[in-house]
Amino acid sequence: MVQALNFIGLNVVLDVVYNHLHANGPHDKDSVLDKIVPGYDLRRNNDGFIENSTCVNNTASEHYMVDRLIRDDLLNWVVNYKVDGFRFDLMGHIMKDTMETNGVDGSRIYIYGEGWNFGEVANNGRGVNASQFSLSGTGIGSFNDRTRDATLGGSIWSSSSTRIRYRFIVTYNKIAYTFFHTNNKHHITCYIAHVSVSNLGVEPLKFPYHQNIVYLLRIGMAANLKDYVLTNHEGKDVKGSEILMHDATPFAYASQPTETINYVSAHDNETFFDIISLKTPMKISVDERCRINHLASSMIALSQGIPFFHAGDEILHSKSLDRDSYNSGDWFNRLDFSYKSNNWGVGLPPKGKNKYSWPLPILQTSKQSYSCHAQQFLRLVMHQILIASLPFRFSKGNPVPDTIVMSIEDGHKGIPSVSQIDPVYFNSNNSNSFVVVIFNARPSEFSFLSPSLKNRNLELHP
Repeated sequence: MVQALNFIGLNVVLDVVYNHLHANGPHDKDSVLDKIVPGYDLRRNNDGFIENSTCVNNTASEHYMVDRLIRDDLLNWVVNYKVDGFRFDLMGHIMKDTMETNGVDGSRIYIYGEGWNFGEVANNGRGVNASQFSLSGTGIGSFNDRTRDATLGGSIWSSSSTRIRYRFIVTYNKIAYTFFHTNNKHHITCYIAHVSVSNLGVEPLKFPYHQNIVYLLRIGMAANLKDYVLTNHEGKDVKGSEILMHDATPFAYASQPTETINYVSAHDNETFFDIISLKTPMKISVDERCRINHLASSMIALSQGIPFFHAGDEILHSKSLDRDSYNSGDWFNRLDFSYKSNNWGVGLPPKGKNKYSWPLPILQTSKQSYSCHAQQFLRLVMHQILIASLPFRFSKGNPVPDTIVMSIEDGHKGIPSVSQIDPVYFNSNNSNSFVVVIFNARPSEFSFLSPSLKNRNLELHP
C-alpha cells in the first residue's frame, strides 16, 4: 500500500500512539506489556498508582526498555514498510531523547506531533519531555496552538461558557480576497478581513494578550521563530520569545520553520466550520462563513512553517458541533465530496462534551456554498502554498493599526542581495518573485501607502 501511494506521488505519514496502553495488570485480557514485566512499562505517581493524564495507563518512555521498544518500532516501520513520516499523539508525554535519537534519518523522515506540556511530565517532571519548548533546534515539528487560538479565540481547553463569551473572531469585512500581479515580475496578494471581539454582555478581557492579538498572529505567521524580530504595539523591536502568552509564557519557541505545524482545525474538537458557527453572530450569512473559513485557510497557507489542513476544511465540513467524534461513526464524521451536504445539522451530537451546544438553532447552508469554497480553497493551496516557505518580512510597525502587511521576495539574476530559494517557481521569466500580503482587521477598508512599492506597477490578478 505504501509503495502504491508513493508511486502516485503521495507520502505516507503514520499516526503513532506510544503514550499510553489500553489495559494494565496481569489479568486483563487486553493487557500485554504489563504481563511481561509487571509495573515496569507504566508511569506511576508517588502513591504507586498509574498516571492517567494522557487518558489511561501512561507509558514511561524514560524507562530504558520502553524507550527501546518505541525506537525499534519506528525503525521497523521505516525499514520494512518505507513510511515517510510519523505523527506522534501527545508527543509531550514522550521523552525528548526518544524522539531525537531514535535512529530514523531525519533528513528523509519527517517527525512531528502534539507537543503539549501537561500532566506529570510537564516542565520536565520525569526527564526532558518532547514539549514545544524542548524541541527547538531538533527539526521535529509541533502543532502551533498559538496561531490557532489567536485566530479562533480562547482555547480548546476553556470551559464551554468561556469559549463562547471571550472570543477573538475572524470575520470578513466586505472583500473575500483579491490577487494582484504585474508585467514586470512582481506579484501582490491582498486579503481584506475584519477581526471582531465579542463578549456577549460581559466585560472584555483586560490583558496584553488581547491588545497584542495582531502581533501574536504576526509572530505565529513567522513560524513561531523565537529569534524573529518585529516591532510591537509600543514601537519596540522584540524577539518572538519576548512576546508573552496570556499565562506569561513565551509565544514563540521554534528555531526553524520546519518545527512549526500551522493549523486552525484538526480531528480533535469542532471542525473549523462548526467553531465559526458556534462563535459568530447568527445573523451573518453562509457566504460570510465561507469567507471566514477561506481567510483562516489563507493565513495557514501563507505562513512560514508546515501548513496543516483538516480533511473537509475545503468543503466546509461539519460534524454538527460534535467536538469529540472519535466514536460517533459516519453519521457525524462523513465527508460528502458531491457537495450535497456538509453534514451540518444532521442531529444532536452525543451529550458527553456537546450538551452546551444543543440549544443552538440550525443554520441553513447550500450546495453552492460548498462548491464555491472548494474551488477557492484549491486555488489558494495550489497557487499560494508554493510561497509559504520563503523568508518574509513585516512592514515595520504597521502604520495602520489592526492590520498585517508582509512581503515575500525570492531572488533571481539581477537581485544580488536576495538569495534564490525556489528556482523552478520563482525565476526571472515569470511574475512571481515578489509578493505582498495584507490582512485588514479593521471594521472598514483602509489605504496603505508604501514608497517601496511605488514602482512595482501592480495590477489586479485575474
